[in-house]
Amino acid sequence: MAKDLAKALADLKEDEAVAIAREKLDAGADPMGILNDAGKGMEVVGVRFSKGEYFIPDLVYSGEILKRINEIVKPKLTGGVAKKTGGKVIIATVAGDIHDIGKDIVVFMLDVSGFEVYDMGVDVPVQKIVEKIKETGSTVVGLSGFLTLAYDAMKQTIDAISKAGLREKTKVMIGGGQITQEIVKYTGADAYGKDAVEGVALARKWLVAK
Repeated sequence: MAKDLAKALADLKEDEAVAIAREKLDAGADPMGILNDAGKGMEVVGVRFSKGEYFIPDLVYSGEILKRINEIVKPKLTGGVAKKTGGKVIIATVAGDIHDIGKDIVVFMLDVSGFEVYDMGVDVPVQKIVEKIKETGSTVVGLSGFLTLAYDAMKQTIDAISKAGLREKTKVMIGGGQITQEIVKYTGADAYGKDAVEGVALARKWLVAK
């Protein structure tokens, strides 16, 4: 059997991907390394979708494969995962965008890293995010978007957070698609995470700073 988990997942070979993940765990591989490999596979899926090689059903299917791998790996992580730090993070795919691949990976990584995560799902209206900040008292918000139209939605969301008087105490990270420093400036975000690991690092830095 091939040992390339990222390739198996990217090629949507569910049974093979799950078997590789199990085999790696049994061989004593680092659970976080397995998740990183799965994340690389999901990135390939995203690229193939953007090129028109994959379609919505393929995105949904790849997400199901990832969930199965998560179910296998997560129990191996819990022993070394810190207890919930009390740090609250809101994660949402912005209005007009239904992609959840990147978001789901970030949510999972934040969860196993000890954060209390509020996953709002996809295509989340601006005002709902503002209301969630008020409801939870979260000071870190992650906005995800794969499509270029998501940039405007991110900007509108951050503007709404400002109008609600919450911006000063709220740090906002963005991610997904071709996010650059220019997009950070355009949307008014504080930073962008190029991957889930960086997203966790940002959340940790901001919450510890407070």
